[in-house]
Amino acid sequence: MSEQENQFYNVYEVFSKKTDKASFQHQFSLLAPNADMALVMAKENFFRRETVADIWVVKRENIRGLTQGEREMLKRMDKNYRETKGYGYLKKKWRDYNQEQFTEKHIMGGREESR
Repeated sequence: MSEQENQFYNVYEVFSKKTDKASFQHQFSLLAPNADMALVMAKENFFRRETVADIWVVKRENIRGLTQGEREMLKRMDKNYRETKGYGYLKKKWRDYNQEQFTEKHIMGGREESR
């Protein structure tokens, strides 16, 4: 492609979802002069055989990713204490506690009945 064509065409990323409740997924990239034409091309050329509920086209230059420094911020301190898996042992503790109470009640009740 010549440099003049590069200025005329833009790269668009196409996202679609199969049903109204599904989430959008990236499908492919295409070259088009504008967003309207990119949408028409996506519908006509690529989604002719598939059923889709919705389509998005986004100019690639408008998508911003994280820089390396920003990716480092995602590696954060350990926060396992916020997850519920830390409470898994409580069921066993309650069962042991209730069993102990039942045993004491049974013993105490048994003594009173024998009097």
